[in-house]
Amino acid sequence: MDMRRVSPTAAHTIAHMEQTDVLKALQRDHAAELKLAAERLKGTARHTEIIPSPVLSEMTGHKILLKPENLQVTGSFKIRGAYNKIASLSDEELARGIVTASAGNHAQGVAYAARERGAKATICMPTITPPLKVDATKAYGADVVLHGDVFDEAAAYAAKLADEQGMIYVPPFDDYEVICGQGTIGLEILEDVPDVTDVVVPLGGGGLGAGVALAIKTFKPQVRVIGAIPEGSPAWKDSFAAGRVTPADQVVTSAEGVAVKHPGDLPFALLNEFLDDLVTVTERDINEMILLMLEKHKLVVEAAGAVSLAALEHLNLRSRKFASAPGPHVVVPIMSGGNIDTVTIGAVIQKGMIARGRIMNFEVELPDVPGQLVKVATLLANERANVIALDHDQFKASGHYTNSVALDVTVETNGPDHIDRILAALKAAGFSPKRIY
Repeated sequence: MDMRRVSPTAAHTIAHMEQTDVLKALQRDHAAELKLAAERLKGTARHTEIIPSPVLSEMTGHKILLKPENLQVTGSFKIRGAYNKIASLSDEELARGIVTASAGNHAQGVAYAARERGAKATICMPTITPPLKVDATKAYGADVVLHGDVFDEAAAYAAKLADEQGMIYVPPFDDYEVICGQGTIGLEILEDVPDVTDVVVPLGGGGLGAGVALAIKTFKPQVRVIGAIPEGSPAWKDSFAAGRVTPADQVVTSAEGVAVKHPGDLPFALLNEFLDDLVTVTERDINEMILLMLEKHKLVVEAAGAVSLAALEHLNLRSRKFASAPGPHVVVPIMSGGNIDTVTIGAVIQKGMIARGRIMNFEVELPDVPGQLVKVATLLANERANVIALDHDQFKASGHYTNSVALDVTVETNGPDHIDRILAALKAAGFSPKRIY
């Protein structure tokens, strides 16, 4: 399909739900609407099967069962809400066409759902969207419009197209049908894990969290629903503290799927009532879980999908309701998606290996005489350190007129203790190594 670039305009802003519409949504028959959404999604969205995690269970001391929405159609939970919304439209509405804005998962969900329903879809994406995500969206048959430098500008343009051309706008999270579609995840958890005590869900715009919380509290209110956010995305924390939707001044996180400045109005109303607690995680926590899923479960999880996993080790300290609850905990973290590019995976793996002491880089100055490099190489071989990279440069020595050579070495190691042994061996041999990372 075609892909167009348009010049920025500032005439439109992102529309948010009116309070009257929020109140109407809250008064609907949630049980009936959630069951209807589940019926609509049969044969379209995958009922993702629960995966036990022995490694996370051992790490946390609780029974951890993964809900892998990274294995969902289009690689994300977003297909659920998008399809339920589009399936609720009349033939006349479908004929008018579908429009939305997204930088990734929602775009693919809407494009897929529109194709399944025989409707034309137009997706507005920021110009910074990676080509792979643009191509993936186009592959489902959608027209892609690249507009603006950030999501907000793309969303404003999508709203403008909806007004001017009469297309139906499908919000990424601030919509009742979208929320009920996401809520089918909660229904599946209750069906597959009857003894579940806690569900952990990442919060971005809030559609996933609101849908899961609505489903859990409608059918089994004693189950706790705990939200998880990156520390660099404070909008939900600030909003709960203020008692109203409070946009963040800035969002700084690698978890782009939950990097939302302005939470949804309807998701806030639902989560303010139904969410039991909120846990904040660090970027290192997130990266560690992406790497752990690759190593232990052979699962690819994007940063947003790892936020709920990153919260698991902190539940005892950062969630009073979790820590004070009696009896054993059966916890289901929702891995919301797995759409991560290979470059990012490579960077995450490297950072994780460094953090775990599996990769070390050090510098050392050697006398500029034959045999010194061999001496260091032999020492590293004796200590079973595998050399990844080596730079032997006379011009990097501390003084250009000294009789020395700078050596920069990166080695693969077995952990912090192994690093200590390598450095000690270098010092015992008369060298003065400086660890860089």
